[in-house]
Amino acid sequence: MKQLHLLILFFLIATFQSVGQEAATSSKKVSILFIGNSLTYTNNLPKLVQKKAKKKGIKLHTTTVALPNYALEDHWNDKKIQQLISNKSYDYVIVQQGPSSQQEGRAMLFEYGKKLQELCATQQTQLCFFMVWPSLTYYHTFDKVIKNHQDAAQYTNARLLPVGEVWKNHFDSSKDFSYYGPDGFHPSLKGSQIAANVIVDYLFLK
Repeated sequence: MKQLHLLILFFLIATFQSVGQEAATSSKKVSILFIGNSLTYTNNLPKLVQKKAKKKGIKLHTTTVALPNYALEDHWNDKKIQQLISNKSYDYVIVQQGPSSQQEGRAMLFEYGKKLQELCATQQTQLCFFMVWPSLTYYHTFDKVIKNHQDAAQYTNARLLPVGEVWKNHFDSSKDFSYYGPDGFHPSLKGSQIAANVIVDYLFLK
């Protein structure tokens, strides 16, 4: 009888611990600043990230600064992102620019990624690189896109969100290019959904 009581007690303790953990997860709130261009605002990627995170019990608050054809240099020169990072408390700052396969784009990832990392560090904010993809026309540059983002993330001690790499693995294995939209560069809704999945997975599971 005593053993039965102990078993019931252990079961109740385990149940309460599980409920407590679920409650903690469901009440978790995270703030993210997205910085980028049309590859971020097409299909409202930040909203898709919110929806994906919600399914995992994570409540996101997002702010987006994304303008057509903007690179990190353009955002930095506008000075808006510096004000946002300095004045608000973000858990993550997710930055994105064009494919960056060429030397100029690589240099911008390094230079302005470093500036942003130094600013984020003063606010105890994690900088993240959203790795994108080249257009179908320049598919042959995909490996450089991947490498330049990997190198920039390592150089700046930032977290890498390897969306482009996930896209390429899918393309190479399936020959299904439906992640691209009609223009062969911007993402289809499916492509943006995959991007959101990768971002949430690498922010909260990796």
